[in-house]
Amino acid sequence: MRYMPHTAEERQAMLQKIGVSSIDDLFVDIPEDARLTGLLDLPKHAPEMDVDAKMLAYGAQNLSPSSAPSFLGAGAYRHHVPSVVDHLIQRSEFLTAYTPYQPEISQGTLQALFEFQTQVALITGMDVANASMYDGATACAEAVLMACRATRRKKAILSCNLHPHYREVTDTTVQFTDFSVESLPPSIDGVEDLTADLGKDIACVVVQNPDFFGRLQDLSDLADKCHEVGALLVVVVTEVVSLGAVRSPGDMGADIVVGEGQSIGVPLSYGGPYVGLFATRQKYVRQMPGRLCGETTDQDGTRGFVLTLSTREQHIRREKATSNICTNAGLCSLAFSIHMSLLGEVGFAKLAKLNHSEAAAAADKISAIDGVDVLNETFFNEFTVKLPVPAQDAVEKLAAKGILGGVPVSRLLPNADGFENLLLITVTETNTDDDVDQLVAALKEIANA
Repeated sequence: MRYMPHTAEERQAMLQKIGVSSIDDLFVDIPEDARLTGLLDLPKHAPEMDVDAKMLAYGAQNLSPSSAPSFLGAGAYRHHVPSVVDHLIQRSEFLTAYTPYQPEISQGTLQALFEFQTQVALITGMDVANASMYDGATACAEAVLMACRATRRKKAILSCNLHPHYREVTDTTVQFTDFSVESLPPSIDGVEDLTADLGKDIACVVVQNPDFFGRLQDLSDLADKCHEVGALLVVVVTEVVSLGAVRSPGDMGADIVVGEGQSIGVPLSYGGPYVGLFATRQKYVRQMPGRLCGETTDQDGTRGFVLTLSTREQHIRREKATSNICTNAGLCSLAFSIHMSLLGEVGFAKLAKLNHSEAAAAADKISAIDGVDVLNETFFNEFTVKLPVPAQDAVEKLAAKGILGGVPVSRLLPNADGFENLLLITVTETNTDDDVDQLVAALKEIANA
């Protein structure tokens, strides 16, 4: 009770006011099997040194990508982050600057966000980008909401090979709105007709490129067909490095581009925090969620930066807000911008080319293994492999050999049939030839067992 100022009577009065009988009723939307019914099986207290030693021991049980050959991907990718990135973002003026509540006196923060927006707009081929979202999945959900607002329609079509996490976050986000989504079932053959149900009632079509299985596609025809019926094309990019080599979504006709920016400047970090990218056409800018920083001049003609557009709920708009995401991923977007500045346009393209060439070489070696098939005809740095054994079992055997061999498709699509033997393998500039040779040798042993 020492941290709870309200009495039992006051809490009961508040519950009655909102129409529930107990605190447990506030958690009805959380599945029962996900709720704790008691304390975790942990000591209730211990000296700090003991806790530190125990946590280090827990951590030592993990096989870390920093200490083993890693071919993990599926939406989070390991790339080399120059040490200068961490050095700069840990400077106090960056690290402690949470958000520009008084924007005009936060010129440094605003300029950093402005540069970030410029970079995102350039690589996505769009007119304007916001100051970032939480992550790629929430950006995807916000894109669907934005498309429904912009078209005044209430239904979205999600591609069969959109990342499962992005699909689930979108489903969760729209469930309490009057919008709906139609999710096509996942397909390894890559054949789907996204125009079959494309009518005057469809607000947008959401497609990922490269898709969940790593395949690349030209979306130009799909964009034209969407526009013929007044629908928007939303393109999701989970591996932003691919934009250094692949034709930009904007060039292919996308109306909204969202994605995960983690690959640039942000380490894996156990899954977050990451940085969501969001870009669109100029004509939809007032429907775009989040913040938008702009460049201007003051009364003396000096260059300066302002918070041009801020449609979130905290800025007085409340129920009229276009988004309830109340912040941007400031530090991660800064890391992205610093890393991108260090690379430059030429360096970004070289990094992408290196990723693809390394992945292509690895795919050739893996496809030469008897009983193992690389299913992709096209890919950037991630591809799908069909094994003669369940992928989950293979991954465990690879881990026992000190190799993080990839992500089993069944882990992310546990209820889908026909994916048990499929393994997603990612190769980036961080993988050496020796890493790949270890993986190939281990896969040969597993396939021939």
